[in-house]
Amino acid sequence: MGFLALDSIASIAISIFIIKAGIDIFIETIRQLTDEACDDETINKIYNAINKQNGVMRIDEVKTRKFGNKIYVDVEISADGDKTLFETHKIAENIHDTIEKEIELVKHCMVHVNPYMENNVRK
Repeated sequence: MGFLALDSIASIAISIFIIKAGIDIFIETIRQLTDEACDDETINKIYNAINKQNGVMRIDEVKTRKFGNKIYVDVEISADGDKTLFETHKIAENIHDTIEKEIELVKHCMVHVNPYMENNVRK
């Protein structure tokens, strides 16, 4: 067509797209390898799933980490310190099952139960 410079311009543009794709893949891989936390929307879903459970008096801590395309969740809650071990275990089991069922990408959820004390001091 007589536009000799177009080949050079097109090859530069294609090179830029390839470099950008490589950088995007590199950044995503680094995020997965460094246990990046989940987005706020997923964390809110986790809080909502926990708050639906009977017996949860307080959510002490929620930690998430991505590993590949899966999510691992660590939860600490407080339950009535006067409940039996069986009762508090059932609460933890319900939270575990609900989170793994409702949030598709969650591979595993670990739930730790602390005794709730009125003055917020654990013994």
